[in-house]
Amino acid sequence: MQNGPAVRRRKLGAELRALRTGAGLTSGEAARLVGWHQSKVSRIETGTSGVKPADVRLLLDAFGVRDSQLRELLMVLAGFDESAGRHHWWHAYRGVLPPTYRDFISLESQASAMRTLETSVVPGLLQTPEYARAVTRAAVDGLDDERLDALVEVRLARQDVLRSQPPLELSAVLDEAVLRREVGGPEIMTRQLEQLVEAARLPHVRLQVLPFAAGAHVGVTGPFVIFSFSTTSDLDVVVLDHLTSSLYLERGEDLQAYTEAFNALQFHALSPEDSLDYIAATGDGA
Repeated sequence: MQNGPAVRRRKLGAELRALRTGAGLTSGEAARLVGWHQSKVSRIETGTSGVKPADVRLLLDAFGVRDSQLRELLMVLAGFDESAGRHHWWHAYRGVLPPTYRDFISLESQASAMRTLETSVVPGLLQTPEYARAVTRAAVDGLDDERLDALVEVRLARQDVLRSQPPLELSAVLDEAVLRREVGGPEIMTRQLEQLVEAARLPHVRLQVLPFAAGAHVGVTGPFVIFSFSTTSDLDVVVLDHLTSSLYLERGEDLQAYTEAFNALQFHALSPEDSLDYIAATGDGA
């Protein structure tokens, strides 16, 4: 959790503060119970400092929290994940990845489901190595080969969430522009469209194409991602990407608005079966 998304640090800090006050303890008293300085407790509660899962256990024990479901929720907020193959592998790329990208990968690695609208490029989880290299080179100016290789490695490593057990449930709505925009040349694009067809046949992947004929739609304002977590909907978050940063929306009204928007996009998009045919036909004509 020391390198986890700030949105989750804030949620965790608020929960721990509420539990401390509910136990009738001041922050200083709580600190003494666990052998810390009071300032560490304050930083954790305000979300300005990360906290290790082991430290969360100490605090929960000190507060007398016995509710197993609540303890599990807070451990997830602290970044604890018992599932195999999803530990913080991206830490090895700290020198390459900006903090906002590490935050995104952290959410993606622990989410149970991901809903995404893509308006320009193929979702990262479904990109071929060649497509990933071409789109990364175009998106990030002045990359040397070593840094480019590292970013492509990260993009491909992220795709393991679709092969883990249980796999991430991915629902994606792709604007037709994603299929029509030629990235890296005809051969790379043809192979990328073939991979989309292969991915669309996976039981945990749902792809739908929003054709140009659908006209203007709620997604014209830009792409977005909704992460959902099996433990509780309290962890769900919307991510909006900008050129130099990412915005995390956690308020209930924001989540509801984007969920309704995604549902509307799915309604107006082609069915998964028709989308698969559409993607295949586009690839044949590439």
